[in-house]
Amino acid sequence: MKIVSMHIYGYGQLENIQIDDLADFQVFFGENEAGKSTIMSFINSILFGFPTKQQAELRYEPKHSTRYGGSIRIFHEQLGFAVIERVKGKAAGDVKVILDNGTFGGEELLKDLLGNFDKGLFQAIFAFNIHGLQNIHQMKGEELGRFLFSAGTLGTERLAKAEAELQKELDSRFKPGGKKPPLNEKLQELHEINGELKNAAAKVKEYEPLIEKRERFLQESEKMNQELADVQLQSEKLTEWKRVQSFVKEEKLTLNELEELGQIQFPVRGLERLQQLNQLILPRKAELVSLEERMEKAKLDLIELEPDESLAKDEPVIVNLLNQIPVLEQLTLEKGQYEQKLAHLEKELTVINEKLHLPLNEEDILAINTNIYMKKQVEDISRRGEKLSETKADLDYLLQEEKNALELMEKEVQLTSSLCLPKQERALLEEQVQGNDKRSLEEELRTIRDKRDFYQHSLKAEQASRTRLKQQFFAIEFILIGLTVYGALTKQWILLFLGLGACVVFAVFMFQNLKSSKQNETNRKLEDLKKQETKIIEKLQSEAYHDTEIAEEKLKRDNQRIEQLQVLKVKLQQQQAQLRKVMYKLETWEQESKDHRKALLTIGSELKIPEYMAASFLLEAFGQIEEFKEICREKHQLLEKIANINQQQQQITDQLKYYENRYLSEKGLDLHKTVYLLKKKLEEEQEKRIKLRERRAKLAEMESDLQQKNKEQEQLEAEYLKLLGEANVETPKEFYELGEKAERRSELLDKLESLQGRLQFSILSKEECEYYLHIHNWDDLIEECQQRSRQLQARLKELQEAQAKVKVEIGLLEEGGTYSEILHLYKRKKFELEEMAKEWAVYSLAQHILLETIEKYKSEHLPRMLEKAEGFLEFLTSGNYQRIHPHPIGTGFLVERKDHTLFEANELSQATTEQLYVSIRLALAITLFEKYQFPIIIDDGFVNFDAARTQRVIELLKSLGQKQILFFTCHQHLLPLFPKENIIQLEKGAVQIIS
Repeated sequence: MKIVSMHIYGYGQLENIQIDDLADFQVFFGENEAGKSTIMSFINSILFGFPTKQQAELRYEPKHSTRYGGSIRIFHEQLGFAVIERVKGKAAGDVKVILDNGTFGGEELLKDLLGNFDKGLFQAIFAFNIHGLQNIHQMKGEELGRFLFSAGTLGTERLAKAEAELQKELDSRFKPGGKKPPLNEKLQELHEINGELKNAAAKVKEYEPLIEKRERFLQESEKMNQELADVQLQSEKLTEWKRVQSFVKEEKLTLNELEELGQIQFPVRGLERLQQLNQLILPRKAELVSLEERMEKAKLDLIELEPDESLAKDEPVIVNLLNQIPVLEQLTLEKGQYEQKLAHLEKELTVINEKLHLPLNEEDILAINTNIYMKKQVEDISRRGEKLSETKADLDYLLQEEKNALELMEKEVQLTSSLCLPKQERALLEEQVQGNDKRSLEEELRTIRDKRDFYQHSLKAEQASRTRLKQQFFAIEFILIGLTVYGALTKQWILLFLGLGACVVFAVFMFQNLKSSKQNETNRKLEDLKKQETKIIEKLQSEAYHDTEIAEEKLKRDNQRIEQLQVLKVKLQQQQAQLRKVMYKLETWEQESKDHRKALLTIGSELKIPEYMAASFLLEAFGQIEEFKEICREKHQLLEKIANINQQQQQITDQLKYYENRYLSEKGLDLHKTVYLLKKKLEEEQEKRIKLRERRAKLAEMESDLQQKNKEQEQLEAEYLKLLGEANVETPKEFYELGEKAERRSELLDKLESLQGRLQFSILSKEECEYYLHIHNWDDLIEECQQRSRQLQARLKELQEAQAKVKVEIGLLEEGGTYSEILHLYKRKKFELEEMAKEWAVYSLAQHILLETIEKYKSEHLPRMLEKAEGFLEFLTSGNYQRIHPHPIGTGFLVERKDHTLFEANELSQATTEQLYVSIRLALAITLFEKYQFPIIIDDGFVNFDAARTQRVIELLKSLGQKQILFFTCHQHLLPLFPKENIIQLEKGAVQIIS
């Protein structure tokens, strides 16, 4: 995706700004507060939405414009050119996306264009600035390695922060050898409570038998309760039967009677319907006769009403003409107003002519060009004149400031130069320092002391060796003497001679070794070294070397002053250059002033105004000319309106006279009398037509009513025959007899429903009711159930008393509840420990998943990214650093120098660390996010680089041809590195291309 152009309606200080033809490597240059940050925020806001008021980001709402937002035209690799417009609306703004193929959409289409990227991920991957490098400078040790790895994964340090926060949460909850974390404290508490619980349990040996006894009582109680419930249920059912037996017997009798009647085919509410039909048929016949008589009379009345057909045809025209009478009066009123306004405009034209005082008539002034382009030229040249005046005052002030600063700098250079030593005195001091080389003597003294330490160590080692050799000699001699004595005692002469010979030979060998010792020579060398050390110390402490130290101190102070003088000279040259720049700006201002004067006279000539007026009152004169032309146009419009009104008035008057002569008996009336008589004539004719319509409508209504009543009469008679047919009878008498039987069956069904409703909520089922119908001693059964219930309740009371006694004994054994309290406390602490362990496990699992994700990234995606980053780093460091290896432990990097030496990130220099960070960030955008061709936005990311490093990083960015680069900077020394046509200079409220 490439940004082709931007149109800023209103965003911060920028209003109505159009930036077109953005290059693949576009540079935005401007001083502080020129609008660089505003443009970067504008791009983010249009693509991803305005920041909400709850967010910490600035919203950049314009102060002097009601329009908030703008549009960006982009080129998308798949969808072609598109325009994204976002203006003020809901929280993030109202967005509209239009593709060149005509496709129109909103947020959903924008998400397709952006590949569902959000604002945070876009800024992390494709935008970086000096703040990322400042984070590097503030980190030490392992933190720097984790930060670089996180930047190579997500583009920011979020991964490193997440890992550190998880480890912090785990350590705050549990440490294997710790005591203060909550989990460690909880484990210790649980261990102590467990010991107390065991001690309490040892005191209650009889506790378990009592518990078993209590359980037996509980089981027997449950059994008794179940049997008691069964007995009580049986008693309730018998009592219920006593209540419902009469209903059950009556239900049975009702069912038998219904069975005897059988099924009857009779219409629903048949008797009632037959009576209703009889009541409707007879009156209908009388109504039909009366209606036919009234219709004959209405037909006779219609013949008497006949309208005037010619007046009826002209009625719409006459009504329309009468409706225009108020219009005629309104036209007369408007005509008077237009004439008053015309007089006022004439006065205004006179006033403007007096102000301009030009020898021009109205046609000459109307011929003057006052189009939009001319107005824009006048406004621009007036604004340019004001700006030139302000610039002249600023330049004069700046020139005086630079001159004062130059004078102060020259004085400081003279003062520092006078404090420096003369060349002859400095040469004598240097000769004195060189003649008494204190450093060489000190170096010789250190060498002698090192040799002395070496010989002393050698002497000690040799003495230790001689001691060990003596011990070995005596041990071996003792063994050989023992062997010789053993041979003499056992008379083994060979063994005796061998022992004597070995003793003599070994003694001679040891004597020679001890004799050849170098101890005396070493002692002699030590003595010589001590003498040399004493001589050098005496020489260093002599008066000559004390003077040498003073001379060295003077030379050191003089060197500092010389360096300060050189710095001041450089600053002096810079100040002189700054003064020359101000002088150059003054020369430029004079040329611009001449050009402005020339353009001013040219426009004055086109506007036909004198030179003095163009120089001082160009904008005011243009406004007066423009106002004069506007008033003239309005004057001509008023004249046309007055002519139109006269024409309309004459047309209405002529038409009224025509209809007066045709339909009115009186002639030559005034306008209002004619209107009144025409209205009256129309009203009379209208009243006659209304009566005619009413009579005709009434006749049609009666005809329709007659037809309807005939149909209803036929329908009622058909309904009467149909009702008899539904009952399958031929005469009304048979119909009534069958109806009485149907009513009896309906009463029995209602009675059966009532009985079943009473039995519906009974606890007895139908089978139980059938069973109880054959039992006659149910009173005895109820008495037996009540007696058994009393026996069970007595037994339950005995069991409850026994349980209470056992409970008291258990309470005494538990020492007033000590054991149960400790047990409850133990379980509560155990539950708390489990909950804390679950919380710790959540963080542990999250850390494990994060580390597994990092490992997967290191094995699958990281090699491809590192390969590209290595190429970038090798280019940026001129081949000094060639490889980047993932740290075998943790989440850092190891960097390999060209001599194959490995460095951790914290061991690199500050500049090399920044180059490593830039390489990783660019490689991340090129490789892992290569399918997202977003522009790379850089905000002064390389200000800490020297000239050579800056040159290389710019060359690297230029080589990334597949992505657009938007580079924002406020440093003018970087501009020569870019083509002039690719640089956009930002000023407050405006932009321009550097040429």
